Amino acid sequence: MKLLATIGLGIACLVLQATESNRLAALEGPLVRTMINLNEGWQYSENNTADLAAINQETHWEAIDLPHTWNQWDAMDAAPGYRRDASWYQKDITVPEAADGARYHLYFEGANITTDVYVNGTRAGGHVGGYVGFEVDITDQVKPAEKNTVTIRVDNSYNPNVIPSQKADFFIYGGITRDLWLKVLPVTHIAHVAVATPEVSADRATTEVRVQLNQKNGRGKKAKVRCQLMDASGRVVAEEQMRVRKLPEDGLITLPAITQPALWSPDSPNLYTLKTQLLEGEQVVDEQVSTVGYRWFRFEPYGAFYLNGERLLLRGTHRHEEHAGYGAAMPNALHVADIRLMKEMGVNFLRLGHYPQDPEVYRACNEMGIIVWDELPWCRGGLGEAEWQANTERLLREQINQNINHPSILFWSLGNEIYWLPDFEGGDDESAMNAYLTKLNTIAHTMDPYRQTAIRKYYAGADLVDVFSPSIWSGWYAGVYTNYGNTLKKNQQKYKQFLHMEYGGSSHVGRHTENPITGTGSVNEDDWAEVANQVNVKNIAKGGDWTETYIVDLFDYHLSVSETLPGFAGNAQWAFKDFGTPLRPQNAIPYVNQKGLVDRAGKPKDAFYVYKSYWGKEPFAYIESHTWTHRRGPKGKLRNIAVFSNCDEVELLHDGKALGRKTRDITQAPACGLNWDVNFKEGANKLVARAYKDGNLIATDEMTVSYDYQQPGDPDRVHLEHKSLDNGNLLVEATMRDKNGLRVYDYEQELYFTLDGQGELLKHYGTPTRSNIIQMANGYAAIELTPAEFGRAIIEARNQDFKGSYLVIDFSTARK
Repeated sequence: MKLLATIGLGIACLVLQATESNRLAALEGPLVRTMINLNEGWQYSENNTADLAAINQETHWEAIDLPHTWNQWDAMDAAPGYRRDASWYQKDITVPEAADGARYHLYFEGANITTDVYVNGTRAGGHVGGYVGFEVDITDQVKPAEKNTVTIRVDNSYNPNVIPSQKADFFIYGGITRDLWLKVLPVTHIAHVAVATPEVSADRATTEVRVQLNQKNGRGKKAKVRCQLMDASGRVVAEEQMRVRKLPEDGLITLPAITQPALWSPDSPNLYTLKTQLLEGEQVVDEQVSTVGYRWFRFEPYGAFYLNGERLLLRGTHRHEEHAGYGAAMPNALHVADIRLMKEMGVNFLRLGHYPQDPEVYRACNEMGIIVWDELPWCRGGLGEAEWQANTERLLREQINQNINHPSILFWSLGNEIYWLPDFEGGDDESAMNAYLTKLNTIAHTMDPYRQTAIRKYYAGADLVDVFSPSIWSGWYAGVYTNYGNTLKKNQQKYKQFLHMEYGGSSHVGRHTENPITGTGSVNEDDWAEVANQVNVKNIAKGGDWTETYIVDLFDYHLSVSETLPGFAGNAQWAFKDFGTPLRPQNAIPYVNQKGLVDRAGKPKDAFYVYKSYWGKEPFAYIESHTWTHRRGPKGKLRNIAVFSNCDEVELLHDGKALGRKTRDITQAPACGLNWDVNFKEGANKLVARAYKDGNLIATDEMTVSYDYQQPGDPDRVHLEHKSLDNGNLLVEATMRDKNGLRVYDYEQELYFTLDGQGELLKHYGTPTRSNIIQMANGYAAIELTPAEFGRAIIEARNQDFKGSYLVIDFSTARK
């Protein structure tokens, strides 16, 4: 057996990792709180029966590990819809035996949506609602030191009585989508610890601890609760203890105030540790360890946001909990990688859209210094009836109870677009919705009086919560991006505590244009015509070209506004990473919302570097664009090249010739003035950017652009070829060619890849090179192929207009 120390849900405990056989020896000595990870070695069946006896007769099981979702692949395949049904999980475990007895709980970090737990043929409990953790007490069903069969039914079927609405713009992944643990607890133990910091300043901070005990009255007269607050070095800075029999009904213990606390902030995420112990005499019977961070915040009325007495511009983004190839069943390392990449970009604020997320996410935000807007999954669907309301209220309580000890959380959001597309008759009645929203707001403030409530895009309830965000999508769903500044000013004057959640637009990796839509909504249709033909694009989301070029310009402008607008509190771009949605089958990558700054696998797009140039601290330079290495235009036509950098000065070289050094100026556009007109020669053109800080060369970037003076004709055929990748796969590349073999850069239709023979096409990932149905980007599309040891693969690329393009790969020679 392997012992590890870990911190989970703000609680530290001993973790016992089981051996492969899951046989655990009896615990020696006094029982201590123990968590055993149960992720490995499950059997899985998609038999949707509700009959336990029937599933016990099932013979077709698949071996899997947790986290797991049965929508890992079908969410991204070509078939409409995705599996919304029930499945079963089964595993034999042997629980450790304690000499003085123990309580055994299964702790689910999350399962979607309805869960029923059986142990040794008896139902032990369950839960309704996804995205929050829950426990099932299995003490009465298990037999210590013997084999126990755990059988779990999870169901993500259509259920209008559970939030979020089925009309939400994201997949509701079914399965045990997060880690699963066995908690082994003393018979009498600490059930919950809630920490609050009601008074914080640079000079002094107070700490309140509310302790809930299991079997409180079962302890002896000497039983007591002790709380010890320790700084980062482990030194105890405050301590208080109280006899259990004197503990008030709400379990409140107030610690002595500490002086000159190390404050928590995005730049200095200082954390303290709180040990809460249950003692019998001087013997520790149980212990929980919580994370504490001291900070205070406020808004100026109709103005800026302040943290710890200093103005802080909230620089934010959003996150959905999913990843290419995993769906929502992400391992912890991927959760942390997402947050780390955000921090690299310079994010200090994260809205979790549109549901509570994995405990690892909050832990990473605590430690890396990212302020969190934690959101109840009331997303669309309007107001439901009695069962819906009871579920929603309970899920809010569970969310706050679960996450209250995370100092990174400053806002409890009560929902998003809640009035939209009602699931019930009269579900959009504003008077009824306002009464229920008021009830939720009261619950949130009663459970946690030291944080603020929020909501987005429900105008009738804007005054019922503390913080409000209207819907502003300048340059995408409405208007042009140059309207953004005026729109912010109007809303800033309208809402007392105003944050702007969601803005941006979609971009298809590798799609670029020499004539992007401008800030006035106009575009020059023909780069080769002698007379410019300007047209207006009224709805860019529907009529635009989804180029990275346009989105870079949009974000560049939005950031120039938000970074300089006096008294602005902050905003959050939608969204950090591309994510799956059942509502968008006709997108450039079907069923993928492509508004991310990185693709669904976490690979940065051009827009990522725009944000990094405004917010990031690590010096860098990025030439726009590394996904635009083949370009065309008339001879002598100057092309403007932007370099995104956070350094003081940047110099650009073209084929070794210096084009001048420019100083970064946030008031200049594009790229804060770091842009040059380049006269490309036909063929290869090498660009080198050199970035300087305090006069010293500190970062470089380079790329080669292949430029073509010839104007291609009409598309004539799809050309296929392949190349080797560093990961051992092959990349099959398709380009649209005219009859002379020139690449047709403006071809954007879907292309369908199929494979006969050996090897495997990597598809259903929802990424630019792992999707077998994808729109071409500047006449180009590609897909990865996992080669076989022997034989050959026959790949076809086709669509309705172009058929019969084949590539034959002989694997005996393909890698040479």
